[in-house]
Amino acid sequence: MKALALGCQRPTGIVKQTGGFIFVDSAIERGTEFTVFLPICETATHVEAELPVQPEAQSTRQGEGVVLLVEDEAPVRAFATRALRLKGYTVLEADSAEEALRLLEDSALSVDVFVTDVVMPGMDGPTWVRKARETRPDARVIFVSGYTEGVFGDTGPDISNSTFLPKPFSLNQLTEAVFQQLN
Repeated sequence: MKALALGCQRPTGIVKQTGGFIFVDSAIERGTEFTVFLPICETATHVEAELPVQPEAQSTRQGEGVVLLVEDEAPVRAFATRALRLKGYTVLEADSAEEALRLLEDSALSVDVFVTDVVMPGMDGPTWVRKARETRPDARVIFVSGYTEGVFGDTGPDISNSTFLPKPFSLNQLTEAVFQQLN
């Protein structure tokens, strides 16, 4: 049951960010029921001519450098890794903050930028980055999250050379954020 509770943190955050509510009712041998209330989106009574949706411009910027990607959700990690490798970056993957710190114990390993989820089981993104910065003070950082309420407050991350990219993000948004951090 504990794993289920941890897995529910992100959807709860997304629901709360939209101004909604989520309720969980669970009983042994009956199952679990989630009730989600989201705010109504009211549309105007008249419909104006819609402009055709333009596909997102394909970024032509190729990058170079080593990215340490720390993301506990395998599909998100795979998506981000693929995007970065397609743009020329070398990507090292970690599924937890603890694994990222173990990788960084190798002083011969060169890493230019950390791309890390903020909210993860165990150690969170800002905590592991602060520890890693003790031995790698020049590494750039991109924090990614769909839910940061209470993590950064109103001021954003208080870590130098860091930026924030909200989830969900596109391939181009991610690769552009890495490019900007490295250039």
